[in-house]
Amino acid sequence: MHPGLNERQQQIMEMLSREGEVRIRDLKEHFSVTEMTLRRDLEKMEQIGVLKRTFGGAISVTQDVRKRSVKMIEEKIRIGKKAAESVQPGESVFIDGGTTTLQVAKHLPTGIRITVVTNALNVANVLLEKGIRTIVTGGIALETTSTLVGPLAVEAISRMAFDRAFIGATGCSVQHGFSNSDPYECELKSMVIERAIEAYVVIDHTKFGHRSLVSFADLSNVHGIYTDRLPDDDALLGACRDAGVRLIECA
Repeated sequence: MHPGLNERQQQIMEMLSREGEVRIRDLKEHFSVTEMTLRRDLEKMEQIGVLKRTFGGAISVTQDVRKRSVKMIEEKIRIGKKAAESVQPGESVFIDGGTTTLQVAKHLPTGIRITVVTNALNVANVLLEKGIRTIVTGGIALETTSTLVGPLAVEAISRMAFDRAFIGATGCSVQHGFSNSDPYECELKSMVIERAIEAYVVIDHTKFGHRSLVSFADLSNVHGIYTDRLPDDDALLGACRDAGVRLIECA
């Protein structure tokens, strides 16, 4: 039990602990209260510090990277393996923070002659264990994602150029493009895409059709999407095709 929360808010907390994310439309059906009431609930809970509001819902701020990585783990492993296979010796590569991008780092060959830049502390640890030349950006550390963000990180990225970049996202939709719940992470993702010859988003199929708080790129801004399964939405499939985005299915 968390002090200061009413019974409905406690139940929302329990849902967050199970799912890691809640959406207002689902909460409205579950509790039979108005959307405004639920938005006030989420606003209060964000002020207390037990969640972070997103576009259309909220995510838990108490779940760490290890807990989130359990979800869709087999799919993320396949995505990471396929994406890592595309990296060529001599390249400069950026690897973003996130549970799927972490799998890219884990599947790079030990000792491969590349330079990897990352803003993710857990990604850097994996690369160092593999003997891969690694550059870590400076910045403010976010506990929930093990990433470095803010002006120092963006300034560092702005001075670099990448042959290839692998970027995570929490949403991918026709209208909102690629999105994430944290505006500071989105600022960095946008900069990386600008500085990369080829930028790829690595996401599992559950991210298709969803949109988070901040859009960091249009569909046409990236070269491809590594995913475990193609979108079920014909409109999104068509939008990716029209935007010239390669959909790389990792079976």
